[in-house]
Amino acid sequence: MNRTYLFAPGDHPRRVAKALTLDTDAVILDLEDAVAPAAKVLAREAVRSAIAQPRRCRAYVRVNAFDTALCFDDLLGIIGPGLDGVVLPKLEEPAQLIALDWAMAALERARGLAPGSIDLISIIETARGHAALRDLAKAGAALGGRLRRMAFGGADYTLDLGITWTLEEAELSPIRAEMVLASRAAGLEPPIDTVWIELREAEAFARSCARGAGLGFQGRLCIHPDQLATANAAYSPSPEAVAEARRIVAAFEGATTASIQLDGRFIDAPIFDRARRILALDAKIAG
Repeated sequence: MNRTYLFAPGDHPRRVAKALTLDTDAVILDLEDAVAPAAKVLAREAVRSAIAQPRRCRAYVRVNAFDTALCFDDLLGIIGPGLDGVVLPKLEEPAQLIALDWAMAALERARGLAPGSIDLISIIETARGHAALRDLAKAGAALGGRLRRMAFGGADYTLDLGITWTLEEAELSPIRAEMVLASRAAGLEPPIDTVWIELREAEAFARSCARGAGLGFQGRLCIHPDQLATANAAYSPSPEAVAEARRIVAAFEGATTASIQLDGRFIDAPIFDRARRILALDAKIAG
């Protein structure tokens, strides 16, 4: 599942250890924004130690941006057994994906791992990244399965463009819609939505998650454990949606025509397929 990705600072072992026990689909051990510059090198060792520990979720590491002096050394320090994926911030050019995939594959081979076995998630969070989004999605899809999904980073994006980030987020609708479209057109999974920084605005966060799910995002980046239950629920089918999907599937499978009416609603193949998708997601969550 990819409903929730919880960030934890890589240089804070106690917070990392706790995060790895929580009800999140994945934890992102951060070497970028959450770690002070003077602590970044030592944080790599702490991250490798944490990845080796038992856990109930997948473990990713957010490295520093490609155009920094830290990115490659981050990869050298973390690629190894137990790592599920790498998160690359501030992606802006297809060549960055190609170079990162090459480096990751070389390190996988050198350390006894199958090339391509470590996942890659790229975060779109600058004007340049937005402008190149469709090319980035195509380049990611061409990596042969290394990059399955992209993520959106609203904090850096609004900073870069000088946008005021409001609670209702109308200003983010264009890039959100573009991320879903570009991902689908390139054959990637639905993207992962941005972090929510207003920790006291729980109701607004729930509305934001509902908007993201409605737009076609499959999950959420989270920065606090209190956000997990809300995000997990928003990106999971509700009991009502599951019950309706079961009724639609049962009625359509028993029909002898290409379309039917159910409780005054027109049901044809796309509606049937959507209902089956809801049931498959619900079964995946349950199982």
